[in-house]
Amino acid sequence: MPAPDPLSTTPDVRAPLQLAPSSLPGDRELVLRVMPLPADVNANGDIFGGWVMAQVDIAGAVLPSRLAKGRIATVAVNQFVFKQPVSLGDLLSFYARVERIGRTSVTVHVEVWAERNPANLQLVKVTEASLTYVAIDRDGKPRPLPEAPGAPGQAARTIPGHSTGASSPTMQSAAARTQAR
Repeated sequence: MPAPDPLSTTPDVRAPLQLAPSSLPGDRELVLRVMPLPADVNANGDIFGGWVMAQVDIAGAVLPSRLAKGRIATVAVNQFVFKQPVSLGDLLSFYARVERIGRTSVTVHVEVWAERNPANLQLVKVTEASLTYVAIDRDGKPRPLPEAPGAPGQAARTIPGHSTGASSPTMQSAAARTQAR
């Protein structure tokens, strides 16, 4: 008679897997998660700041792309602060929230958190930035952002079909901030 499979009879005694949350307070939405590779290390042994900036630009474009329903381009890096170095082995989580919706542009705030030391998990804010994206047409010229159904004039817009639904807290708060301006 074969011995019973220890994996099927032994209860799982491992601690639950801890990860950075899928959203943060203040309507920040997880838009990207990535781990830097050895090729991304500078001479000091940290991850190149330029690599982090490129990832922030990609992450920051997610929400404006949904709003624009078409091509967008980065037109400004309004603020960029490196708070802590990023190390090889860090798992980076990028959280974004819409700060302002204009006629052709969207300004987004991005926070980057690192998950460090998996055996004794630490979450550390490593970077935050504010970027502005503009909706562009086929010729690369600015174009108005589409309006949400039922939105009057150039008032606040939401994202129909957004992954968390048209009632996304991120987009609702962005809409409220825009209407207040």
